[in-house]
Amino acid sequence: MKASPVSKRSGILAGGNWIIDQVKMIDTYPGIEQLANIQGQSQGSGGSPYNVLVNLSKLGAEFPLLGAGLVGKDALGEQILADCAKNKIDAKYVKSTADAPTSYTDVMTVASTGKRTFFHLRGANALWDAKDLDFNRIKARIFHIGYLLLLDRMDAIGKEGGTQAAKVLAAAQAAGLKTSIDVVSEASDRFKAVVTPALKFCDYAIINEYEAGMVTGFKIRKEGVLDTVSLRHAAGAILQHGVKELVVIHFPEGCFARTRDGKDHWQPSLKVPAKAIAGTAGAGDAFCAGVLYGLHEGWDLQKCLLTGVCAAAASLTDPTCTGGMKPLATVQMLQKKYGVRPPLEPSEDY
Repeated sequence: MKASPVSKRSGILAGGNWIIDQVKMIDTYPGIEQLANIQGQSQGSGGSPYNVLVNLSKLGAEFPLLGAGLVGKDALGEQILADCAKNKIDAKYVKSTADAPTSYTDVMTVASTGKRTFFHLRGANALWDAKDLDFNRIKARIFHIGYLLLLDRMDAIGKEGGTQAAKVLAAAQAAGLKTSIDVVSEASDRFKAVVTPALKFCDYAIINEYEAGMVTGFKIRKEGVLDTVSLRHAAGAILQHGVKELVVIHFPEGCFARTRDGKDHWQPSLKVPAKAIAGTAGAGDAFCAGVLYGLHEGWDLQKCLLTGVCAAAASLTDPTCTGGMKPLATVQMLQKKYGVRPPLEPSEDY
């Protein structure tokens, strides 16, 4: 079948991890056999497609929002499907299975710092392989997968070195969709083997500085300080792995983007005061949602990046991953409310 032109497509299809986050606010992170006090708790969405799509809905996206993945036939799975309906997310490709429970994560967040630690049940997400997606019938403009390294069957490496995720991304590109990926910040040596094959079939790679460093081998943060030279080299290396259009690397200080034609873009984050930060869970997905919103709408890249950091700032105000998101105009006004950090200047020229 002839591929559909991207210009005639509309909407974002996001697939991957569908998770219920059970967030506990604690007074301190304890050592083994020590005690911490839970000061509050809440429950919300978790996982790249779930967070991105809910955020896009709350931002007021007027284009179609579609989800793909696997949940268990249980109460948490029913909750996810109901939440999709509430947020006008088409969940026709979010299937239910009796073979595994719905994935969940216990998120332990230290109240005074916002730092979080995750205890995760992979559940049904481990079984998702996206083989039911026929991209020639799907009219979305962008297909986003997240998180690589946390999707067992999608991450599985075949005899020729490729992954199931790479095959699915290739099929989406062949049908005329733009493709996007996100990665989980895993402490392992699997990044090059699992992530690199997918980059060849990726139009947009939106990841954080830790993940970019693990994929490329560059040490982007040294003694807590961002090394902007290594950052730019990492972005270039990711493009060399085959990313078609754009690499965006985000970090607490802001973000950096490099396009296929070699143009660099810097965007500092907002100066959100510590007292306004309820938790950092979901800030990366909020940033991704803001950037994807702009890419779908054809905005100037700098506006996409600014919207991304504004969305991340909104996310910080709530302990859950999506509870802090507001309509787009309100989110963009946070730039004026909080102000922007000083410019992110490269530490040296190439």
